[in-house]
Amino acid sequence: MVYLKVFLVGGLLCAIAQLLIDKTKMTPARILVTYVVGGAVLSAVGLYDKIADFAKAGATVPLIGFGHLLAKGARSAVENEGLIGALTGGLTASAGGISAAIVFGYIFALLFNSKPDHK
Repeated sequence: MVYLKVFLVGGLLCAIAQLLIDKTKMTPARILVTYVVGGAVLSAVGLYDKIADFAKAGATVPLIGFGHLLAKGARSAVENEGLIGALTGGLTASAGGISAAIVFGYIFALLFNSKPDHK
């Protein structure tokens, strides 16, 4: 049953993004930013934890999960370090994931050569 919830919520988020791409003039970059900000807003009003408890990875893996992680890190750092934590907390909380993305991206760039599209 957990897998079904994960798939439905994650799939719904992807379907909403695809509809935004197809039916509006929003660029994919703006949609990504909207999802990250949406996750931070849902975290700030206390709804994100309820969604994540229901959907597990279906809510934490997509971009709204990254927004929640940034907001949660900033909130925690403000409690521990004061106002400067608002600037450093999100980066500290997300450093592991960002570092992994950079390292794995570099490794795959070394292993696989892209080929130019010749038409």
